[in-house]
Amino acid sequence: MGFEDQRFNVNLSILFTELPLLERPAAAAAAGFTAVELWWPWIDSPTPGRSELDALRTAIEDAGVRLTGLNFYAGLLPGPDRGALSVPGAESDRFRANADVAADFAGSLGCTALNALYGNRVDGVDPAEQDALALENLVLAARAAHRIGAILLIEALNRPESPRYPLVSASAAVGVVDKVNEASGLANARFLMDLYHLSKNGEDLPAVIDRYTSATGHVQIADDPGRGAPGTGSLPLEELLGRLREAGYDGWVGLEYKPGDRPSSEAFAWLPRAARRPS
Repeated sequence: MGFEDQRFNVNLSILFTELPLLERPAAAAAAGFTAVELWWPWIDSPTPGRSELDALRTAIEDAGVRLTGLNFYAGLLPGPDRGALSVPGAESDRFRANADVAADFAGSLGCTALNALYGNRVDGVDPAEQDALALENLVLAARAAHRIGAILLIEALNRPESPRYPLVSASAAVGVVDKVNEASGLANARFLMDLYHLSKNGEDLPAVIDRYTSATGHVQIADDPGRGAPGTGSLPLEELLGRLREAGYDGWVGLEYKPGDRPSSEAFAWLPRAARRPS
């Protein structure tokens, strides 16, 4: 199995960011892709106005691409924040206000995967208090996702780049997935397996794939070191994605890497154009 056996989408919050948001879907289509994903695009607002939502929806529809993944509001991302749902006070309130807005936007475009970043630890707050708040908000998110027929994704990040984020292993993230499914009774929470983050954490990636593919709802990739395109680092990404396919994963693989010192349109030479459109 090779890259041509995968279904790739482009994350428009890390690729094509040299362009205005509304021009990125068309740029992804021009590069040969049929699907895109996004972090929450309005970092200053969990509840943007209808005109902003409609403009992005139109840009995606007009480009002829499919939105396959969307983050809930996660604070300043990229930036110091790593989610809002476990942060007491105003940030938790923003996440809650965003839950139905994000779900409605995703549902209007047929998007069936919503990612909820857990949030950083906060000085002076008991981690157990944050975890209880996180579970409450993740159940709310699971219900919002269920309403539109979507799954809720829970992601492990990496400790070197996110030292205050508590979910920095596959087992930790899957443990939260299990708690959310038990608490909600919906069984729609799934693991987001980001091979870059797991590699930065020093995990045994073949072992992670073998153990957790059945719990996985989405996969993202970037090479390590550097978080660049496949082939710029040392990760055997083609082999790892083949192992995922053999383990039963047939979902989308999000391209969540930095283009480097070049336009994003030039950052896909590793993938033949014919392989950018799933068969």
